[in-house]
Formats: sequence, C-alpha cells, structure tokens
Amino acid sequence: MPAAHVSRVRALYRRILLLHRALPPDLKALGDQYVKDEFRRHKTVGSDEARRFLQEWEAYAAVLWQQANENRQNSTEKGCFGIALPEEKLNDFRDEQIGQLQELMQEATKPNRQFSITECGKPKV
Repeated sequence: MPAAHVSRVRALYRRILLLHRALPPDLKALGDQYVKDEFRRHKTVGSDEARRFLQEWEAYAAVLWQQANENRQNSTEKGCFGIALPEEKLNDFRDEQIGQLQELMQEATKPNRQFSITECGKPKV
C-alpha cells in the first residue's frame, strides 16, 4: 500500500478520534470502539473498497465536525449528533454490514444506557 494512502488513513483515524471528544462520554466510548474495529477490519481490503471506505468516513468526520461546532455555539441546548441513514445507502450494504449496523443500534439503544438518542434537526451537509 502506498505511503501516501497509509498517511491519509492514519490522519483520518486520528481526526475522528479527536472529534469524538465532543460526544457525550458513553457515545464517545461506543464511537471510539466502533472506529477502531472498522479501521482494523478494513486494513486488507481492495483499492475500490478502500476508496469507498475513506469517502464514507471522511463524510462522517465532516458531519461530526459541523455538529460539534453547532453544539458549541448553542451551548445552552442539548447536543445533537448523527444523521438519518438514507434507504438507498442501506440498499448498498452487504449482509455483514447490515448485521454490524443492527448490533450498533442495539448497543446504542440499550434500556440502561446513560445517554439519550433523540431525533434532531437535519444537518446541513
């Protein structure tokens, strides 16, 4: 793998973990673990899948950065993170990815969770 690609992946990984510092503690822990698992899982994928993987995580980082900034500016309101996953993206997922998404949703919505996931206004992308 070219050094430039490795450097880009590492920089994105670090940027996402830094952005997670703006999340509530439980979401940060869940997000950090998920990011670590996903980046580890995609170390050996082909170039097409690696390109798409990076595009999706770069989009995630951009949305998270925007939401973190908006939450800082509106510090009197409860923080809001995340976006709805469009059905057309879901249709592109493999069965394995749907299973991972289901597991993530179950973890994030456990009855005894210490954070609340609520619907937020649509982010500007």
